Amino acid sequence: MANNISKNSLLLIEKMQQNEITEGVIYQKIAAFAKGEENKATLLRLAAEELAHCDIWTQYTGKTLKPQKLKVFWYTLMARILGFTFMVKLMEKGESIAQEEYARLAQEAPESIDIRQQEEEHEQALLQMLDEERLQYVGSMVLGLNDALVELTGSLAGFTFAMQNTGLIALSGLIIGISATLSMASSEFLAARSEGRTDALKSCTYTGIAYLVAVVLLILPYLLFPTQQYVAALVCMLLIVVLIIAAFTYYTSVAQDRPFRSRFLEMALISVGVAVLSFIVGLAAKKFLGVEI
Repeated sequence: MANNISKNSLLLIEKMQQNEITEGVIYQKIAAFAKGEENKATLLRLAAEELAHCDIWTQYTGKTLKPQKLKVFWYTLMARILGFTFMVKLMEKGESIAQEEYARLAQEAPESIDIRQQEEEHEQALLQMLDEERLQYVGSMVLGLNDALVELTGSLAGFTFAMQNTGLIALSGLIIGISATLSMASSEFLAARSEGRTDALKSCTYTGIAYLVAVVLLILPYLLFPTQQYVAALVCMLLIVVLIIAAFTYYTSVAQDRPFRSRFLEMALISVGVAVLSFIVGLAAKKFLGVEI
């Protein structure tokens, strides 16, 4: 069958064959530790489809390819850390091939049309069936993360020019951050209980963890920079804020099929805007109150 295929098309088919066998094995490995029988069944169906596609391409290449071990290891490890829903959807997004390549390939390998249609329709339908616990609490994590970024960013920016001492700023931020973490988690717990939810403890745990992680990351620059380099610590802290927002927004945009750009800009503008206003307030307070630390 390969004799009827051009060299460029054959190279593309071989690339697709390699992707299909690798991703099929990845799905099988993720299914082994995914929680929930329905999730396991869905992942195994995805694996079966990928391997079936691989068999079709094998008829053209005449080669028996092995999965890429490093890629299998990496995606499986990241699925354990970031959740299988995120990694599976990320894999499917990276699987797309340019429309013109498919159109050219379809003339020589008609099966590519059916495979593309199956990947766009059936596999996407299967992806929507995935139900991972951690994604049910994204709202709680967003609540904790947003509150921490806005509140602590503002506090640290205000402290920066009011105190002008990285050690004091870090200490003050740590006290406020831990207190706010406990307050936010307990508020989430009480709110969930008042709504009659049975998952109040899990909900408040996700909120508290998200808040605490943000607290640690934002205070870190003030612990690492020398005492008088508070401006550098402030700039580094703001960069960390933007990176946290970008990373979390990207995660949720992939896992929940939501737009990235608009949500990222909204969160970043709010957090940085509050920091700038708090910075001005701290500077004004130090000047007009005449308090020296």
